[in-house]
Amino acid sequence: MSKNLKIFLKIILPLLLGVFLVWYSLSKVSLDELYIYLKKADYKWIVIGLLFGLLSHLSRAYRWLFMLEPLGYKIKFGNSVMAVFAGYLINFTIPRAGEVARASILSNYEKVPFEKGFGTIVSERIADLILMAGIIFITLFLQFDFIYSFLIAKFNLTKILIGLVVFVLLIFGFLKIIKHSNLPISTKIKSFIKGLVEGVFSIFKMDKKWPFIFHSFFIWAMYVLMFYATSLAVEELHDISLGAILIGFISASFSIAATNGGIGSYPLAIYAAFSIFGIAQEPSLAFGWIIWSSQTLMIILLGGISLIYLPIYNRKAQKKAILKSHKD
Repeated sequence: MSKNLKIFLKIILPLLLGVFLVWYSLSKVSLDELYIYLKKADYKWIVIGLLFGLLSHLSRAYRWLFMLEPLGYKIKFGNSVMAVFAGYLINFTIPRAGEVARASILSNYEKVPFEKGFGTIVSERIADLILMAGIIFITLFLQFDFIYSFLIAKFNLTKILIGLVVFVLLIFGFLKIIKHSNLPISTKIKSFIKGLVEGVFSIFKMDKKWPFIFHSFFIWAMYVLMFYATSLAVEELHDISLGAILIGFISASFSIAATNGGIGSYPLAIYAAFSIFGIAQEPSLAFGWIIWSSQTLMIILLGGISLIYLPIYNRKAQKKAILKSHKD
């Protein structure tokens, strides 16, 4: 694959998709209508939603310390917090570049080798993936009757079951082929799967595994509470059900991978999920834009401050360490 094609697929295509989805979203609800919803919004709940979001990010930064300690690195919490926010901000420019930036910041200011720092981030994402799968499972359990009825009404159940069986067989066949193949691409896939498995089990081998697990649950609880609290800012969504909240949250979470930071895709994903429950288009899209805009502004502000303050903070810390060594 050529360098220009990689740049197009990784950077330009998500941006173009984001711009298109913004246009499409605004074709469904005008700027004037959005302004009315913004004007009527209860900003108390938006602030509470921001607080839950902030707590999740701080917990993520603190959880990172537990992963680095067994490797022999006791990093400053301030650097961990600023690396997390800087990484989030950079993800808005180039998808997944934020993870690389986090590991680079740690390498520059805490002397943690890049590959080790990046390895902990991969393990962290595996933990997040497991918890996301847990939320999906809980949602399916709580809303099984509703989801089943919806699928029956909208789709042919026999075709869905056949499709699922074919999909499982294809995955099974693919894994069997990969297992017995010696092609370079097969070796890479096997190495990736092995790394995922090792990453999952490494969580249970760390000294502070229970604090790590607690923070992992706390992070995702804050995400869900952030979503629910912000929905209360829109009057039309005050009676929204738990099922709608959970399905909307799952849909919105997946949309972040589609475009840079979920631009354009986030409000539409919420609208698509809420429409299943018969919730009107305008308040659904308005809520989507309110929560995405408020959380994005927080990331831009704190991420920008982090990038500016990182060298100043570490210069001060270095001076304090030098003064302390002279006194000793």
